[in-house]
Amino acid sequence: MTNNPVISARDLSLTFETNDGPVQALTNINLDISKGEFVSFIGPSGCGKTTFLRVMADLEQPTGGQITINDVSPADARKSRAYGYVFQAAGLYPWRTIGGNIRLPLEIMGYSKSDQAKRVQDVLKLVELSDFEKKFPWQLSGGMQQRASIARALAFDADILLMDEPFGALDEIVRDHLNEQLLDLWRRTNKTIGFVTHSIPEAVYLSTKIVVMSPRPGRISDIIESTLPDERPLEIRDSPEFIEIAQRVREGLRAGHGPE
Repeated sequence: MTNNPVISARDLSLTFETNDGPVQALTNINLDISKGEFVSFIGPSGCGKTTFLRVMADLEQPTGGQITINDVSPADARKSRAYGYVFQAAGLYPWRTIGGNIRLPLEIMGYSKSDQAKRVQDVLKLVELSDFEKKFPWQLSGGMQQRASIARALAFDADILLMDEPFGALDEIVRDHLNEQLLDLWRRTNKTIGFVTHSIPEAVYLSTKIVVMSPRPGRISDIIESTLPDERPLEIRDSPEFIEIAQRVREGLRAGHGPE
């Protein structure tokens, strides 16, 4: 990993103006994410974890402090296609095939037809959907639709992948399987991943670093460096080491709800 962080936030804050007055969504956020890290953001609803991810993606504008992506502003990072973004819902267009959905950003960016075709094939293979290019979203299960959504975010080969609770709506068995696949994909591609979740086991299983956030106003209450090995079978969740990290996350979440 390089010394220079890929994502760096300094005293970052964001206040939304509402009809009921200002709402401080983020306050004094300080965080560095290095190349190739898998960083999960966990916390209760309203703690600002999705807002923070959206600031990285230039979908929200901070009102204080600063944030850089690859040493430039989020706006410049967006223009240089530095990241792919995966939303909570797959967000696939029902009238386009899976291949057509994945091709869409490539079409918008002006890639040649031959380049589009190769990239679609490559990312479908990555997410194990090679046989489904000509299917429509309604012909795929929820888990397969989310894999297609990840493929679309990977199609233009950005180094950073930002994921906002992509598996939150899926059942536990499917979620476990996709967690395994995502870890494998991360190891093979060396992407830098920012991942929002409500699930303690998911955060601990996936991450090299877990950022625990607390509400009122949104802030970081703990940053936990994982000591788990890179190779992580699902059974690792029964290990003492895993349980110990999960307990620290739980304590961080509990502490975040304490008195201000």
